[in-house]
Amino acid sequence: MAYPSDLKYTTDHEWVRLAGDTAEVGITDYAQQQLGDVVFVDLPAVGTGVTAGAAFGTIESVKAVSELFAPVTGEIVAVNERLAAAPEEVNSRPHETWMVRIHLTGAAPGDLLDSAQYEALLT
Repeated sequence: MAYPSDLKYTTDHEWVRLAGDTAEVGITDYAQQQLGDVVFVDLPAVGTGVTAGAAFGTIESVKAVSELFAPVTGEIVAVNERLAAAPEEVNSRPHETWMVRIHLTGAAPGDLLDSAQYEALLT
């Protein structure tokens, strides 16, 4: 699969879509393939502070429960409520299905990968 070039990626297999001082966050196609069928996503409440590299929630599949790691530092300003009823969207549309929106409180970390770097990481 080609990874979208408008996204940045982490080595923990999250993606981030930056738009001004807001970031949408989800997991990559690779991550959802490793997890298998997603059955539950536990996300923080709006207003929760998150730190780049720290866990902010969990994702549960038929295989395992895994932590989700924030790619940026800031405050949760929106949570994708659809995932409560349809967590399988993470499997069917991984790069379109965001989990949280974060208002950045600083610059995005310099260690985010572009699509070519992320694809190289996977090989």
